[in-house]
Amino acid sequence: METHTKSTFDTLPDSGYVRQSQIIPNVIPVSSASWWRGVKSGRYPKPVKFSERVTAWRVGDIRLLLVNQAAEVAP
Repeated sequence: METHTKSTFDTLPDSGYVRQSQIIPNVIPVSSASWWRGVKSGRYPKPVKFSERVTAWRVGDIRLLLVNQAAEVAP
């Protein structure tokens, strides 16, 4: 699992924002519907709405999510 987490960290930019297509399914392997259910429930980070048609997530929030998910799996 650590190798997978490391590779997803490597695919993210160092800072800034990422769009949904940059997150799923390559970084977080879920469907779009599952992603949005997770956002609504608080499992996944809240997005930042830049305009009516542009939504993105802070890279730091996504990295924190990955770290927390790895910690849940680790013995």
